[in-house]
Amino acid sequence: MTQGAAVYKRRRRSWLDHGNSFRLRVLTRASALLMLGGVIMAGLVNGGHLSYNGSPWLLLPGRAAGVVGMAAQEITITGLEHHEPETLLSAISVEPGGSLMGFDAIQARNILQNLDWVQSAKVQRLFPNQLVVEVREREPFAIWQRGTAYYVIDKAGAAMSGLEASQMVRLPLVTGEGANAAAAELINQLAAYPDLLLQVKASARVGSRRWTLYLDNGITVQLPERDWQQAIAMADQLNKTQRILARGIRSLDLRLPGRVTVEVAESAAAGVQPADKKTVAGAN
Repeated sequence: MTQGAAVYKRRRRSWLDHGNSFRLRVLTRASALLMLGGVIMAGLVNGGHLSYNGSPWLLLPGRAAGVVGMAAQEITITGLEHHEPETLLSAISVEPGGSLMGFDAIQARNILQNLDWVQSAKVQRLFPNQLVVEVREREPFAIWQRGTAYYVIDKAGAAMSGLEASQMVRLPLVTGEGANAAAAELINQLAAYPDLLLQVKASARVGSRRWTLYLDNGITVQLPERDWQQAIAMADQLNKTQRILARGIRSLDLRLPGRVTVEVAESAAAGVQPADKKTVAGAN
C-alpha cells in the first residue's frame, strides 16, 4: 500500500466516524424531543385540555379508522321505544363515524343486558364499518313510590332508572316497601273490575303484607292480608248495587272476613257524627 492510499483510507475512516457521530447526535436529540413531546401531550390529555367539545383531537381516532375502513359509518338500532339511540351508543362507547377498531360485540351485548331498562340485546359487527344492535326494552308497568323517590318499574317490579316517573303519569301508582314486587298481582286483579280500577288513585302496601286503596274521591278501601281478591270483588259488588263508594264515606274496611265496616264522612246525613263507624255483619 502506498503512502497516498494510506492517507485516503484514514480520511475515509475519519468521514465515516464523523457521519456516525452526527447520526447518533441527531437520533439522540430526536428521541429527546419525542419524549418531551409525549410528556407534554400526556399532560394535555390528562388535564382535559384537548377533550373540550369540538376539539379536533377527539376526531383523530375516527379519521384514522376511516382511512382503513374501520369507522362506524353504518349503525342500525332496532327495538327502542322509550330511550334515545344516543343513550344506547354511549353505554357501549360508540359514536357515529367513530372508530370501531378493537370493538368487542360480545362485551357490548353484555354491557347492554346489564342496563336495568334492557331485557335482552343482540350486537353484531359487520366488517368493516357496520354495526347492528337489536334491543328489547323492559315494559313500564307502574310507578313505585319509596319515601320521596319515584321509580318506573316493570311487571317483575324491577326499577328502570333510564325512565322519568314524571313522564309516565298514566301508570298506576304503588307505595311502600315491597309494593314493587306485589304490584303486578294487585293491578291484574283490579283490571277485572274496570269501574273500580278507574277510581283507584294509588295503592299502598302496608307492613309488606296487605293493601290499602286510595280512591280519587278521597275514600280509602282497606283490604285484608288474606283473601284480598274476594275483598276487591266485594267492594266492586257493593259499589254496583248500593253505590257505596259514592255515598259520602271516609273509608271501607274489609279486613275482617264476612264484615264490612264503613266510616262516615263529615258531610254525611244528619244524625251521624263525623268519624262514626257502621258495621254490617255477614256482608258476604
